[in-house]
Amino acid sequence: MIDASEYLQNLEKKSFLVFGLGKSSTAVVKVLKKAGATLYAGDDSEDVTEEFIKKHDVKAYDPETQDWSGIHALILSPGVPLTDPEPHDVVKAAQEAGVDVICDIELFFRIAPKCTTIGVTGTNGKSTTASLTHHLLEKCGKNSVLAGNIGHPIFALNKPKKDQVIVVELSSFQIDLMPRFRPDISVLTNITPDHLDRHGTIENYADVKARIFEPLADHEKFYGVICTDDEYGRKIYDKAKDTDREIIEVSTLKALSNGVYVQEDHLCEAKTGQDVLDVGDISGIPALKGVHNHQNAACAYAAVRFLDVSSADIFGAMQSFPGLEHRQFLTRTINGVAYVNDSKATNAGASAMALGCRNNIYWIVGGRKKKTGLEGLEPYFKRVKHAFLIGESMDEFADWLDNHGVDYSRSMTMENAVVAAHEMAQENRGQPGGGVVLLSPACASFDQFSSFEDRGDVFTKLVQDLPEENV
Repeated sequence: MIDASEYLQNLEKKSFLVFGLGKSSTAVVKVLKKAGATLYAGDDSEDVTEEFIKKHDVKAYDPETQDWSGIHALILSPGVPLTDPEPHDVVKAAQEAGVDVICDIELFFRIAPKCTTIGVTGTNGKSTTASLTHHLLEKCGKNSVLAGNIGHPIFALNKPKKDQVIVVELSSFQIDLMPRFRPDISVLTNITPDHLDRHGTIENYADVKARIFEPLADHEKFYGVICTDDEYGRKIYDKAKDTDREIIEVSTLKALSNGVYVQEDHLCEAKTGQDVLDVGDISGIPALKGVHNHQNAACAYAAVRFLDVSSADIFGAMQSFPGLEHRQFLTRTINGVAYVNDSKATNAGASAMALGCRNNIYWIVGGRKKKTGLEGLEPYFKRVKHAFLIGESMDEFADWLDNHGVDYSRSMTMENAVVAAHEMAQENRGQPGGGVVLLSPACASFDQFSSFEDRGDVFTKLVQDLPEENV
């Protein structure tokens, strides 16, 4: 556990308010309390607040009576609205009192001793890219840990060592709450419309993502990896390349004269005035199939190259990357039919990546709809044999699929969808190209599940319980 006592000694105000009480909040409270800080805690759920303050012996936040004059910072859960559709009342109160509103990651790097940080963000692929980066570093002999939006809560990490590399997956919500922290190596995978209910417009959303490329005066050397396959990535690259950060451009759409790119399944590294280095054919790596994963591989490769790791060592380490459990993860194969858990696909752009890789799809889709719904998935509907609709979006998605001529069933629950998709896929098995039962919801999970992990775990359990015999 990191020691925050030295940090607190330098503060005039040693009280903190933690609002939005989940795993990361628990880790923050444990560290700050051990160091002697006064802690207030609150949540929109009174039951959650009551249980938390009893368990951790902290004070309850009361919006009517809270004295903000003694609070050093509001440590806000990234899920609590900061700006759109309007700031949460606790945010308004903190801002009126002139109190910093930050997340746990910002606080951690104010407290932690200096070590190398790699921050990975993007609409899609950031979890895979962060996990792959961590995997490559470990396999290549670097002392690496994975934290942030994936892996351990940042405050659950041990005290960082000077030679350690912390790979942090960063959501736009977290970046919004990081006024000072900027990674030594910042990585952007892509930007497509997402979280517009939180940021208002895609331009605002892209501006938040771009902040991690801002240079800071206290950094001796800092770097960036930016994929320019989309409009907003190109704009961010054009701006960032003229700063003091050393930037590597990444693409899967075109060969680059200076950067890292994938062409005909080959990962390539180009440097101005030098021959292009053909790193290797990545099409045979099971966990990195598809153009989207080529993008992830190129971004991770570029980030690790900044740490003086050879291209041959990186390519060798890629071969053993296992993939992510909830990102196009092959859960089981029954009679030649694949059952794939892509629960982390919480928007249409993410589902497009899974749909574009497969044919004869029995698609489990739905949940709490994002603003753009299924918009943009029309080119992939010819790959879908049948859709099984679940969750809040079921009726709205039924109308959408009607308009696009896609066969579907209203399943409502995951259990109904898995059983029906299994029966239909098994009845039609043996088709050219194979068949796949694909959970790729294109929606948030919070209508029926506590998280996308919970949703994926339920799917996995149901699939594991399916009979092996012919149906």
